[in-house]
Amino acid sequence: MNRSHLLDQCGELLRTVMRFDAPADGVVSAFFRGHRTLGPRERHTLAETTYAVLRRRLLFQHLAQDGSGAAERRLAILGWQGAEVHLQAALQSHERSWLQRCREVDVATLPDKLRHNLPDWLAGALREQLADADFWALADALLHPAPLDLRVNSFKAKREAVRAALLEAGIQAEPTPFSTWGLRVAGKPALNKLDVFTRGEVEVQDEGSQLLALLTDAKRGEMVVDFCAGAGGKTLALGAAMRNTGRLYAYDTSGHRLDAMKPRLARSGLSNVHPVQLAHERDERIKRMAGKIDRVLIDAPCSGLGTLRRNPDLKWRQSPKAVQELKVKQQAILDSAARLLKPGGRLVYATCSLHRAENEDIADAFEQAEGERFVALNVGELLASAQVARAGDLDEAGRLRLWPHRHGTDGFFAAVWQRR
Repeated sequence: MNRSHLLDQCGELLRTVMRFDAPADGVVSAFFRGHRTLGPRERHTLAETTYAVLRRRLLFQHLAQDGSGAAERRLAILGWQGAEVHLQAALQSHERSWLQRCREVDVATLPDKLRHNLPDWLAGALREQLADADFWALADALLHPAPLDLRVNSFKAKREAVRAALLEAGIQAEPTPFSTWGLRVAGKPALNKLDVFTRGEVEVQDEGSQLLALLTDAKRGEMVVDFCAGAGGKTLALGAAMRNTGRLYAYDTSGHRLDAMKPRLARSGLSNVHPVQLAHERDERIKRMAGKIDRVLIDAPCSGLGTLRRNPDLKWRQSPKAVQELKVKQQAILDSAARLLKPGGRLVYATCSLHRAENEDIADAFEQAEGERFVALNVGELLASAQVARAGDLDEAGRLRLWPHRHGTDGFFAAVWQRR
């Protein structure tokens, strides 16, 4: 393809993505479906350029003011993630001069918002939680892509055997520092045609998400609920930990998300998983199961702000109003799911958000309302009993925080209680 044409397509894709009316990954996928002649390298350039612009949107928009031509083309030039020689070949002489001037700008001298590239409301909330140096370390981490983490299906394979199989396929993988199931892979290799993937021996799953399943500590023969199962990443981890015994219910209000679990479930070899589509968090089926469940994991619907390395568009699509609306839903889900537990049962509440309002505030409210029925457990002690090296930060209440800049995972929060 003509390199100038590819740059124009980058601009076209950015124009659509930056409407912020749909998740960026879905918009990119739809764009590729409409441009089937694009090759793998061209798709990689288009996607990675788009995400680079989303990560540094404020900085690039500032620099782009000084150029000429379509704004989206200027943003694509600044965020270009293809070969430099191809970019230079696509540029006109005045664009090359302008790009060189932009690259000579000392970003450290610019205003804070152009350095951290976060909306004001989010930057303010994070600065309330973190010391200044910590905030800037987090902001820098969020400007870079996340690593690719895999979870070894412990029901089918051992981690070292999978690691050896990946190496034989030319893929270097290292054990994750915390999760006993995890492998971390450099780059973004194509996995879906590898035997270890098609046999269901590995799934793509961030290490932080794996730790939530380890924290739930589902046992053989138990009755377990993954309350907000989605596409089933943690469901499958729980099922493997249960050694395909007992009953594992995957609850979600979205049939579309549960359908996405089906091919993963087929690969996994698990038969103890029972997907259930709920109408809402007060569904009658929840009432019928009240007091019968051994363990409940709630990875609650949230702003997703802990996943900004993977989904940088979220910082531009979320808002303080949306977070407040999510808080109401999170509290309702937690209150409803708590009814499922039998005495002695374990309740895990988690989000992939960095925002205190979705995390500690929800846990505090639950403990104030349910302190007579539930006792808080120390997450550090629970992970240690699951043979997990010290992972994350613990607050005075023993709740877990995982941070991209400190722990190399997505941002996660987890609190755990036991039914009295």
